[in-house]
Amino acid sequence: MNALSHTNKYLFKYKWRLLLGIVFVTIANIFAIVPAQMVRNTFDLVKETIDLFLIFKGTKNENEVSQMFTYNIVVYGLVILGMALLRGVFMFFMRQTIIVMSRLVEYDQKNEMYAHYQTLPLSFYRRNNTGDLMARISEDVGKVRMYFGPAIMYGLNLLTMSVLCVSIMLSINVKLTIWTLLPLPILSITIYFVNNLIEKRSLEIQKSLSDLSTFVQEAFSGIRVIKAFAREDDSLHNFSIQSNIYKEKQLAMAKIQSVFSPSVMAMVGLSIVIVVYVGGNEVIAGNITPGNIAEFIMYVTMLTWPFTSLGWVSSIVQRAQASQSRINEFMQTKNEIVSDKNMEIDVNGNIKFDKVSFTYPDSGIVALKNISFEVAQGESIAILGTTGSGKSTIANLICRMYDPTKGEILIDNQPIKWLNVHLLRSQIGYVPQDVFLFSDSIKNNIAFGVNAINESELLKASKDADLYQNIVNFPDGFKTQLGERGITLSGGQKQRLSIARALARNPKILILDDCLSAVDTHTENTILNNLKHIMRDKTTVIISHRVSSAKLADHIILIDDGEIIESGSHEQLLKIGHKYRELYEKQMQTEGVA
Repeated sequence: MNALSHTNKYLFKYKWRLLLGIVFVTIANIFAIVPAQMVRNTFDLVKETIDLFLIFKGTKNENEVSQMFTYNIVVYGLVILGMALLRGVFMFFMRQTIIVMSRLVEYDQKNEMYAHYQTLPLSFYRRNNTGDLMARISEDVGKVRMYFGPAIMYGLNLLTMSVLCVSIMLSINVKLTIWTLLPLPILSITIYFVNNLIEKRSLEIQKSLSDLSTFVQEAFSGIRVIKAFAREDDSLHNFSIQSNIYKEKQLAMAKIQSVFSPSVMAMVGLSIVIVVYVGGNEVIAGNITPGNIAEFIMYVTMLTWPFTSLGWVSSIVQRAQASQSRINEFMQTKNEIVSDKNMEIDVNGNIKFDKVSFTYPDSGIVALKNISFEVAQGESIAILGTTGSGKSTIANLICRMYDPTKGEILIDNQPIKWLNVHLLRSQIGYVPQDVFLFSDSIKNNIAFGVNAINESELLKASKDADLYQNIVNFPDGFKTQLGERGITLSGGQKQRLSIARALARNPKILILDDCLSAVDTHTENTILNNLKHIMRDKTTVIISHRVSSAKLADHIILIDDGEIIESGSHEQLLKIGHKYRELYEKQMQTEGVA
């Protein structure tokens, strides 16, 4: 129960619902026990009435005895019926308090997890796959909810019913009670050993489910590639393998759980046999009445479901324990990207890298080596290099998705670690290399980074990104709904929409991370010309492998294998640069041939 101790805060939060639930469970069980006493009285009444009827048979009081017997039987029957109805009412209240509490806990825990997920750094998402994240916030939370709902409810039912029944049974006959309850320790020992196996199997099942969820999520996200390469059969075969692993683990769990019900039912059946045998002897000895035997059988029957549910409740608790352990693993992950001084300043846009080196913590890849450069407010810098040279890493460091391994990054002459992270990012317009669009309207995708946007700002952002004409050609214009990840748009349209999203923020720092790679040269020139006047009052970082994208920058640095090998303006690099000039001539020749 160590992992589940982290959820005790929810019990304190909803303590009144829990306390009311305990009251309702207790009252419902009282109304279940009282009818057993009525049945005892009825049995004893029948025996006494038969003896009395034999005495008065043939006399004038015979009819009176018969009417009295009928009246008492009807009264007892109505009382038992009333008790059953009242028990049903309080069982309804019991569910409305405890089960509703479990749903509220599920709601709170999912919100807490989602909020925590969003605080975690980019390195966390590089280490963990999407399917596992989804499984923990859905399947695992669902299993923890079962602990707060059915497990607590049936656990309380077992506890209160056992206390009430056993207390009454002991008050009637200690010897018969001990013999009746004798099989239960055997059941407890069985449960103890089986629970250890259940916990182990639960962990294996949850891991298998995460793997299965990840596979399905990747298959659906990459369905275009699967169809293009005609690999549907292979995908189905691999899914069958993963699904079969999950099935086998579930069957292994089912085999263990199948031990519980037969064990409980066998012990209950044995208890009833003991009640009849030992109780019969006690009746002969004059210690109890025949009605007590019927009463004891009813008590054993009442204890049947609570003790039958013991195995199920134990399984739920073990599953919840395993699931909460997985949840705790992520919830205890700390965000290393925190502000040292939480300075809240309006960014002007001066950026300085001072001997910055960076190694990715999860892979150990050295991305940057002793990088130094400075961009003044309102100026622009282009960072060129081949794939894997470290260009995008610079963008991630400016947005503070990571912190440098060595060196320091300054924003407006203040260490970036001092600045409020959320406020810093809110003043940066970032166009990532891998475009991500939401399953929403074009308008909402453009306005994603701002709290409110008017029509003129929306039109300006779309026109500056050379997207306006495409949008108006759609039947629904800006209200056009995009498919998952913007699948209804072409690659170039996605990139331009991503640019419009960044421009709509009117940021102080604009980062374009190879965002024109999917557009043709003509569209690229149009966008760059539109950006010229936008870049005048913004610090702009242009990351690209195309020289044409870098020409309008005030300063250019060429990176290779994480190191700056050449730097200067476009004209300076054409004169004194070697690698840059070589790259420029190759690309100009390629565009000329095209």
